[in-house]
Amino acid sequence: MNNARQDILEKLKKASVNQTLQPEPDFIEPLYHAIGNSLSESFKNAIEQINGKVFFFESEEELFLTLKRIITENSLKQIFCLEPDILQNLKTYKIPFLSGKSIPEDIEAGITGCEFLIARTGSAIVSSKQPGARQIFVYPPIHFIIAKESQLVDSLEAAYQKIQDEYSGNFPSMISLISGPSRTADIEKTLVLGAHGPKELHIFISK
Repeated sequence: MNNARQDILEKLKKASVNQTLQPEPDFIEPLYHAIGNSLSESFKNAIEQINGKVFFFESEEELFLTLKRIITENSLKQIFCLEPDILQNLKTYKIPFLSGKSIPEDIEAGITGCEFLIARTGSAIVSSKQPGARQIFVYPPIHFIIAKESQLVDSLEAAYQKIQDEYSGNFPSMISLISGPSRTADIEKTLVLGAHGPKELHIFISK
């Protein structure tokens, strides 16, 4: 036993002596490499890799007319929304919706905004500051997010900095990332969409 212990100690000693010095970590240079494409193109590439869908529009009118067409083509009836700006546009373009204190059990789709969109990961940042927060992000089978091109940022770091600037002194109690439809591969490593939330995510972005 003593011989084995001595052998291990000798090996550790040699390893520590022969260990090459590692360079000091760089805390000054940016963590991420620059994005080669535009933020819009990078976001599109990233979200499509995680089974999300994104649509870009030249105007808000084009956005809501396309949303209306998709809702009609898919025969969606139980559509829930609580955000005032979006509700006004739903009324303007005669898109049927439900709104109220509680989400109906037979809801088919939810429509929300977001705080920011992260180009690198194809993620949307949402928070409890948005009306209907928490439930509306996870309960409907289909989630539509309405956003502006100005909400696109490079990285998670940039998004959090903007949230700090916007809510300084009055932070949301919940900030969450949505990266594509809900998924799991816990059972036999088979990917299942819609396991713990929406099985479809559609992001509509206008200029």
